[in-house]
Amino acid sequence: MASFALSHSRTGSRVTSNVIVMTTSASVPTGSPDAPTRAGTVTDRLVEANERYAADFTDPGMDARPVLRVAVVACMDARLDLHAALGLQLGDCHTIRNAGGVVTDDVIRSLTISQRKLGTRSIVLIHHTGCGLESLTEDFRTELEQEIGQRPAWAVESFRDVDQDVRQSMQRVRTSPFLLHTDDVRGFVFDVKTGLLREIDAAA
Repeated sequence: MASFALSHSRTGSRVTSNVIVMTTSASVPTGSPDAPTRAGTVTDRLVEANERYAADFTDPGMDARPVLRVAVVACMDARLDLHAALGLQLGDCHTIRNAGGVVTDDVIRSLTISQRKLGTRSIVLIHHTGCGLESLTEDFRTELEQEIGQRPAWAVESFRDVDQDVRQSMQRVRTSPFLLHTDDVRGFVFDVKTGLLREIDAAA
């Protein structure tokens, strides 16, 4: 399948914003001003970064309604830079992320609010290659119960076939009675090695 991208134009005043380049801890040289110190924590580092960000921050004057009227549901995997991968800018979309990018009850909750109160119409679902949920089973819940004495109420939502899991997620969205707009629901698998999206045929 061809790669997928979102494009758009804006009207009115142009919104500009600063771009922060995020690096992984492994890519920060020892002795660098950005390297974590023994006294600090990762959260301290993030708070300090926010202070630098806020020093140059200008209110873009947006409201909560996404410009492109689209909601993207994706895995929480740290390798997925959704805005960069999809050509999105601040204010373009709603982004909903969880382990696996699966459509759970809480994702339906967020999508329902997104559509009914904030005007989105399109839904893009993104799983990816090499997902950690492919190596888990529902036994994980049993392990937790044995460890802490309480069984989680939630399902692990593990899977073996990423394409089929995308189809299941599309089906859950399309059959939800709470969503107003289910005519533009598309699912993809993001390749973490190439950066390309491969579209999944819901009817396959």
